[in-house]
Amino acid sequence: MIGWIILGIVVVIIVIFIYYYNRFISLVNQIENALSQIDVQLKKRADLVPNLIEAVKGYMKHEKSIIKEVTDARKALVGAKDLNGKLKAGDNLQNALKSIFAIAENYPNLKANENFLQLQNELSSIEDKVAYSRQYYNDGIMSYNLINTTIPGVWFASLYGFKKKDYLQIKEVEREVVKVKFE
Repeated sequence: MIGWIILGIVVVIIVIFIYYYNRFISLVNQIENALSQIDVQLKKRADLVPNLIEAVKGYMKHEKSIIKEVTDARKALVGAKDLNGKLKAGDNLQNALKSIFAIAENYPNLKANENFLQLQNELSSIEDKVAYSRQYYNDGIMSYNLINTTIPGVWFASLYGFKKKDYLQIKEVEREVVKVKFE
């Protein structure tokens, strides 16, 4: 009888160890998936840029510096090797695209151009998806860090060598309030 009780306790302990290991692995995979989704959206954004530039070129022949800035930012995004490089290049591309959209305000025919509007809507949709992907990533980090810092998860985290992870941070510039000026 005592042998069965000991065996039951051993089985429960083994199941607990397996559960926590699998839980950590599941959360790590969720985080990696979220990172790849961010990467996918950044790539989609970069792939739209050549079409946007072609739609805009005819209207903005004297705005070559803006087009070069967007093209260079896209090249940096496509060529980035690590997450931080991709995020930085993605932010640079986003800022360059804002310049194109600001300049488009001066070209009523461009603003009304169907291709330009479609590309602008697609980029807006991708920006929303990038924001959602970043949120999903941070949600995964929160779940991971929660299990990594609460009892008994903290014990298993140290046993298995899982360390706390950092959230994606928003730059101070992006937190500033946008100033709208009517002239």
